[in-house]
Amino acid sequence: MTRMNLLLVDDDDVATEAVLRSLAKCDLKPVVVTAEDGLEALHVLRGTHAGKRIDRPYLVLLDLNMPRMNGFEFLENLRADDRLRDTVVFVLTTSDADTDRTRAYHENIAGYMVKSCIGPQFRHLVSLLDVYQQTVRLPG
Repeated sequence: MTRMNLLLVDDDDVATEAVLRSLAKCDLKPVVVTAEDGLEALHVLRGTHAGKRIDRPYLVLLDLNMPRMNGFEFLENLRADDRLRDTVVFVLTTSDADTDRTRAYHENIAGYMVKSCIGPQFRHLVSLLDVYQQTVRLPG
């Protein structure tokens, strides 16, 4: 089985650390690259970031509310890029608004998760990623 590569896009250090700790406690052990906003994430995915890179296949965990380039702007740019449009993105956000959820799904996300609903140690997130990795074949 191919090791999972994960791009975690979130400006909230506490949430990022909670996800990283949860992943470290499980057998999944993906290679995780972090980005603080959508602009940095696009640089990582395009291979133009000075210090960070990620190999395919990968998944993106995306927060929506970030400075510089928010999650919606990131999704619009991602889907407009011929090389990146097939990227699998899960939204991981604090917003439980129907309008945000609908807008995100219109950008062809794989799933929408509200941080407060997936558990204090992100157990459900880790379980989802584990099952996803075992059953879904990502574009290479």
